[in-house]
Amino acid sequence: MKQTENNKENHAVKLIPLGGLGEIGKNITVLEYKDDILVIDCGLAFPDDEMFGIDIVIPDFSYLVKNSEKIRGVILTHGHEDHIGAIPYLLKELDVPLYGTRLTLGLVENKLKEHGITAKTNVIKAGQTLKLGVFNIETLRMTHSVADALGFAIETPAGVVFHTGDFKIDYTPLDGEPIDLQQLARIGSKGVLLMLADSTNAERKGYTPSEKTVGVTLENIFRNSTSRILAATFASNVHRLQKIIDTAVMFNRKVAISGRSMVNVVSLATEIGYLKIPANVLVDINKIKNIKDSELVIITTGSQGEPMSALSRMAANEHKAVQIKKGDMVILSSSPIPGNEKTVSNIVNKLLEKGAEVIYSDIADIHVTGHACAEELKLVHMLIKPKFFMPVHGEYRHLREHGKIAENLGMQKEKIFILSNGETLSLKKNQVQKTKETVACSPVMVDGLGIGDVGNIVLRDRKLLSEAGLIIVIAAIDKATGEICSGPDIISRGFVYVRESEDLIESAKQVAIDRLLKCQQENTKDWGAMKNAVRTDLQNFIYQRTKRNPVILPIFMEV
Repeated sequence: MKQTENNKENHAVKLIPLGGLGEIGKNITVLEYKDDILVIDCGLAFPDDEMFGIDIVIPDFSYLVKNSEKIRGVILTHGHEDHIGAIPYLLKELDVPLYGTRLTLGLVENKLKEHGITAKTNVIKAGQTLKLGVFNIETLRMTHSVADALGFAIETPAGVVFHTGDFKIDYTPLDGEPIDLQQLARIGSKGVLLMLADSTNAERKGYTPSEKTVGVTLENIFRNSTSRILAATFASNVHRLQKIIDTAVMFNRKVAISGRSMVNVVSLATEIGYLKIPANVLVDINKIKNIKDSELVIITTGSQGEPMSALSRMAANEHKAVQIKKGDMVILSSSPIPGNEKTVSNIVNKLLEKGAEVIYSDIADIHVTGHACAEELKLVHMLIKPKFFMPVHGEYRHLREHGKIAENLGMQKEKIFILSNGETLSLKKNQVQKTKETVACSPVMVDGLGIGDVGNIVLRDRKLLSEAGLIIVIAAIDKATGEICSGPDIISRGFVYVRESEDLIESAKQVAIDRLLKCQQENTKDWGAMKNAVRTDLQNFIYQRTKRNPVILPIFMEV
């Protein structure tokens, strides 16, 4: 009997981050014990500048597919894309139940409808407990820039793992439901083996301002404006939407909604009671011509300058119902996501060129972050008092800085784990250590309907094409004799304008002819070798003449 108990104690809980470390987005964490797996979040990331043509990036689900029979459920912290965006792609491969709050699951179901799939969804509330396999999960309310955000205290055979989710400490949130510090303290007093905590703003000193500061700024803008007001923000930020609507009502303005995701979220949040809109305030976006500018607010998507968003289409005169005109007041009520600074700057410039007044986070307090700054992180560390700590949700610099915060609070360096995606922690009673085991979790790129069919080689080719263009060399060759029957002809795309570079093209054509004749003299029958020889000679010639390296594609037709 004692030996059985010892064996049980020696069996470790594995913690595997499949995404979200060393990056912003793609958050997904796996807890595994024997035959039970619990998944926390399942998000996407947006492509960086080097990912030409890629729409989104999702986690690699191969480990979960391989262990599908062990998965007891996916628990969701909140409804942002970087935490729920990849769920449709997971459900296309696995049939697993989802657990989240009403708003979070409502946002998930909107995404699932677009993909034409259904899921087993289970609504949970802050303060509730649930059991999934061997894991007992206690949920608690956290404040964030989307309503219904949760943290999880997960009781495992090795001890309690506490996951903050994304959070900030806001004592005066707009919905009147601040973070439950008493419950945090109670969880900490029971003993927490390992804490995983949001690191996005670990480099920022001090405290995150309350959402109420945005409300004061909005009221001042509305009070001093007689123009039409367009407010762009994240569709999921229901509290911000409520404040914009309340302020519009305060100053006797009607509200129109633009943008598919905004329309969907407003409809969902109103239906489940998270958004309260008085009667006769909402107007159809297609019927705003009859309303005076001083009596209208348009809430729209596009605060990140997304090319197909409603605000971008307005700025480009491509929106069916709204054209930006001189005197319009445009409020960008968000901060640029890292990597989006240029697109946001572009849309600000376009709006200003059209004569609009633009208010954005650099010049007014019309946005506050949803992530905790350094002093808030310290407070959570002091309340939870974990024995071990693993910073999550952030680029490497954020994780490292959060690790330093824990160290400055007295935690020993060897008890702080800054991991990369796919690395594994082993959790036992009073003991956490990094193992040598790693799980394959390379990012999976989604391009149109293709999932994972674009890899590094394809991206490299796209990069080369974008930088120097393409040259195609076409020739018809007698396979038996190796003689050139016609050509070679040269087609150029994205390299030079052929009509203005006839000498270069003719010279390149002669280089290809000379190489093919040499292959014929050498009696080369291997077409692969012939193509490589032509490609090499052309590459050398083109580089000498232009200092460029276009993609060269020889095509030989058999005659």
